[in-house]
Amino acid sequence: MSKLIFAEKFFLEGQVVGPGFLEIKDGKFGIYSGVKPDQTAEVIDYSGQWIAPGLVDTHIHGYKNHDVMDNDFEGLKVISEGLLACGVTSFLPTTLTSSIELLNDVVAMIGANYSKVKGAKIRGIFLEGPFFTEKYKGAQNTKYFCDPAIDTLKVWQKRSNNFIKKIAIAPERNGSDEFIEYAVKEDIAVALAHSDATYKQAKQAVANGASIFVHTYNGMSSLHHREPGMVGAAMNLKNVFAEIICDGHHVHPAAANILMNTRGRDTTVMVTDCMMAGGMPEGHYQLGEFPVEVKDGAARLDSGSLAGSILQLKDAVKNAVQWGIATPMEAIYMASTAPAKSVQIDQECGKIAEGYAADFIVLNPALDLIATYIDGVCRYQDQKE
Repeated sequence: MSKLIFAEKFFLEGQVVGPGFLEIKDGKFGIYSGVKPDQTAEVIDYSGQWIAPGLVDTHIHGYKNHDVMDNDFEGLKVISEGLLACGVTSFLPTTLTSSIELLNDVVAMIGANYSKVKGAKIRGIFLEGPFFTEKYKGAQNTKYFCDPAIDTLKVWQKRSNNFIKKIAIAPERNGSDEFIEYAVKEDIAVALAHSDATYKQAKQAVANGASIFVHTYNGMSSLHHREPGMVGAAMNLKNVFAEIICDGHHVHPAAANILMNTRGRDTTVMVTDCMMAGGMPEGHYQLGEFPVEVKDGAARLDSGSLAGSILQLKDAVKNAVQWGIATPMEAIYMASTAPAKSVQIDQECGKIAEGYAADFIVLNPALDLIATYIDGVCRYQDQKE
């Protein structure tokens, strides 16, 4: 038997409708109607509230004191469950630059177990590294940096049961052209990151098939009027997506606005780059092999450099709206549909549409998270409600 969700607004792809009723049947979305379509159906009443697609985090290293690089399935389950309180219903566990051997083991662990988590759904793996360059290393370990190797990627794909959905490289490294072309043929989205590439090099990488710029502005060659660099490429090239971390620490709100205005909000992707300290008190943590201090809302290495974030994706949405750089509809799109499209999983998640799994969130008009649903079942409820 189906049930109906009644709410003031529903954020569908490209439009906001409501008040009205959204059908949930066998854990999937049915039709939306402005009037009650089935007089006998159970109605879940969210009067005055908003219904949005579950958020999709395509760049996240950890949460609740667990890191993907711990290579621990129990920790992965904690991350999955914890993300429901962030409004996230789908995510890509994200690795760090490390030894080939550890990466072999981590991708194998995820590939063998991803379907067993009970919280936010794991939709693939994002390999952030190790094919980077030193100048913009960020919180990546330079001793493991190397040139892109197709044979290495083949091993990762085999060990992960073909579950690699995204890989980040520095396009100026030797062998990048052939690597990008191969990865794209394997339906792996190639992202550009931790790179001192020129605009020309970035443009060539995109011509070869690269399609995502990782945490734009951070870990990349900056925009200069005589050398637009990676930032200029992220803003100006067509048919690509640009990630942005809207935590107020990585990027000034005005810079985020400039990216959104030039890139377009339909191809700007909100990510968290969250590390294990997400959802935890301030203090001392690890990001890969590096000690990190979390203080005043930011995670930093001993050098003072940012080391991922403790951002929750629901707060990125709220921040963008409060900063006046996006409407609620645009911000929700940038944190759900756009990320799903960027890694070609938008046929599975990232939108409210008939036949899709009923993974959605309930927000109040202040964009506070009220509830998170997985397959039509409420799995997180704000305790203040």
